[in-house]
Amino acid sequence: MPAGELRLIRRRIRSVQSTRKITKAMELIAASRIMKAEQRVAQSRPYALRMAKVMANLAEATGGTAEHPLLEERDTVAASAVLVISADRGLCGAYNANVLKEADRALREMPGTEKSVVAVGRKARGYFSYRGTEVETTFEGLTDTPRYADAKEIAGYVLTRYLDGSLDRVDLVYTEFENAARQTVRRVPLLPIDTAVLATADTGKRGRGVDVTDPAEAAGADTAFEPDPEEILGELLPRGVESRVYSALLDSSASEHAERRRAMKSATDNADDLIRALTLRGNKARQAAITTEILEVVGGAEALASG
Repeated sequence: MPAGELRLIRRRIRSVQSTRKITKAMELIAASRIMKAEQRVAQSRPYALRMAKVMANLAEATGGTAEHPLLEERDTVAASAVLVISADRGLCGAYNANVLKEADRALREMPGTEKSVVAVGRKARGYFSYRGTEVETTFEGLTDTPRYADAKEIAGYVLTRYLDGSLDRVDLVYTEFENAARQTVRRVPLLPIDTAVLATADTGKRGRGVDVTDPAEAAGADTAFEPDPEEILGELLPRGVESRVYSALLDSSASEHAERRRAMKSATDNADDLIRALTLRGNKARQAAITTEILEVVGGAEALASG
């Protein structure tokens, strides 16, 4: 019995060691990608902030009377959607669970009788399809290293659906990357564009708004616009939506890598603990087997001597 148990323990140790190699490799890969993703997040923020400030200046130049379909708050909201950014893969701790939970809550709170989801990532598509929620479309294969072209495609789809009247409101749910140890799920209004948000040039990041009341930043009364401010603002508003979506994609990508590194490190540490426990158990089983063999030899020798 001890010998058979020892074989099982050794087999399990080899299995856990193989799993540990995989989790350790995934931890190192995620750690290397976090740095690149964090750099991309930091590099994209000046553009997002400047875009918001330009739109805020233009909105101020129109005297708050700018009229555009993307700024219009519709009286009746019949159809609404949640643009949710999840991951294409798992093994990233509670990353997907947290963002999908918030998206589910947002969907329940959205106004209108027709509610749907625009899913970014396979996990969001699978989650809402399984629960019978309408998934209008899915964008896959881009969450690992998102490009601006991906954000443009996603924003273009949402803008088209909004402008043709198929959707009356769109909220964005994503995971904001604060640092390698802290990521927070955010829900922000995407369409219609809130003029109050433009007034502070907020890009959707808590505590990172930019005050545009600074005279050096605001458009003065003697500023000449060619063409007129409303026309320029109309051209920039879709770009602003693209910028916000791109910023959310970068934040989500960095958050996913951070969560995966943390989850894989935890799995590797647990594998080390399990290997140590199994090794100790194996040593005890081996000692028991050796003791049994010694007793058998001694017993046999005594039997021969007495015979």
